[in-house]
Amino acid sequence: MHELPVINSILKVVLKHAVDNNVNKVVAVHLQVGELSDLEDKWMQQYFDHLAKGGIAEGAQLKIERTPVVMKCNDCGHSYVAKIKEDKTLACPKCGSEKNTLVSGREYIVKNLEAI
Repeated sequence: MHELPVINSILKVVLKHAVDNNVNKVVAVHLQVGELSDLEDKWMQQYFDHLAKGGIAEGAQLKIERTPVVMKCNDCGHSYVAKIKEDKTLACPKCGSEKNTLVSGREYIVKNLEAI
C-alpha cells in the first residue's frame, strides 16, 4: 500500500505536464525506478489505474525501467554500480573501502509521457 502516495505524486506530475502541454490523452508514462525502491510494478500500475480513472490519464500504461544502485567511494572517489542482490558487501571495487555514499538507486522519475 506504500505505492499509493508515490503513485499519487507521479500522477500529479503527469497531469500537470499534460495540462501545460494541451494533451488530450496520456497513453503511457515512462518511469525510472531505482533498484533499491521497494515499489512493485504490478501494484504501481494498479494504483495508477485506480487514481487516473475518469481523467486524461485513464488507461495509460506505466513503462517502468529499473535503474541500478550507484555508489561513490568516500575514500578514493570512484563511482560504481553495486550489485546488491549478488554481493554481500558494497565495498569499492577499486580500493576495497566500505565507506561509500549512495548516488542513485532509490529514485522514481517521470522520464517522459506518450500522449495524443
